[in-house]
Amino acid sequence: MGRRRLVTGSVALGVLAASGCTTPAPTGPHRIDVHHHISPPPWVTALKAAKLDSPPVNNWTPQKSIDDLDSGGVATAITSPTLPAVGFLNAADAAAVARASNEYARKLADESRGRFRMFALLPMPHVDATLKEIAYALDVLKADGVAFMTSYGNQYLGDAAFAPVMDELNRRKATAYTHPNDPACCLNLGSGVAPVIIEYGTDTTRTIASLVFSGTAQRCPNVNFIFSHAGGTLSALTERFLVQMMRPPYQKAGFTKERVLAELRSFYYDTAQASNPVAMASLTKFIPVTQIVYGTDYPYRSAAEHTQGLAEIFSGADLRAIERDNALRILPRLRSA
Repeated sequence: MGRRRLVTGSVALGVLAASGCTTPAPTGPHRIDVHHHISPPPWVTALKAAKLDSPPVNNWTPQKSIDDLDSGGVATAITSPTLPAVGFLNAADAAAVARASNEYARKLADESRGRFRMFALLPMPHVDATLKEIAYALDVLKADGVAFMTSYGNQYLGDAAFAPVMDELNRRKATAYTHPNDPACCLNLGSGVAPVIIEYGTDTTRTIASLVFSGTAQRCPNVNFIFSHAGGTLSALTERFLVQMMRPPYQKAGFTKERVLAELRSFYYDTAQASNPVAMASLTKFIPVTQIVYGTDYPYRSAAEHTQGLAEIFSGADLRAIERDNALRILPRLRSA
């Protein structure tokens, strides 16, 4: 592998290998971005074949990511593809695309000399293929965790069909990053507003509810879940989770306000598209700062925007915890980043 700095705009592995991306991480930047999207070529090819690609996905390059990290003072990004992941493929194709994409992400990370790490793309909702990819990604590729969509069709992460996946991640004490998906329930609404504006945040809240009220969160306390965008609409619905769900006709045996609140406070929430005073004030009213991690949603938003936004809200130890220290508790390999 060459030792020149990565300047190419190609996402092809051969070009990346030739150019090297070998600039050491700067000594000053310390932030860890847990919500940073890349476009592995095998995944992009599958998206194009299904006519699910988009300009941000197609136009991504490793160098553009590096430039964004530099602009926001980010030391390391934990990479993941965005929606729809590979849920639109059959089991065999989903497994093949996930494997090739994860191997690309591993190579990208190795060549970046610390600027990139990886959350593994999983061939969900295909459970058997997902269990195999978890083992390969965590044991062979040494991924820092796995990446889920919030939903797959009408199934959310607490669905009983996904119990083997959650149990395996619990056994491994793994970190599981989640990203909202286009919800199957809410198409063609005619509101004139794209799903990304409202439905993505709500789908995150749906999967949180699924994990909590299915009993999965209690059964699998060792999974370090990260939810995008400050938990979506969760903070606006807190009273419904903690009060209305405790009363008939919604009440479920074994659930109390204290249990649900403790489970919500055990999850991690990233700052992507939420580094503003309104979202952070709402989130920190019921989630401790210890559970908030830095995320940017690149290439849809920038690191510079989030770094500036958070600095206008937090300072001192709290800011340092959000930008770096909280992530290190669940991503210990990044201590040298």
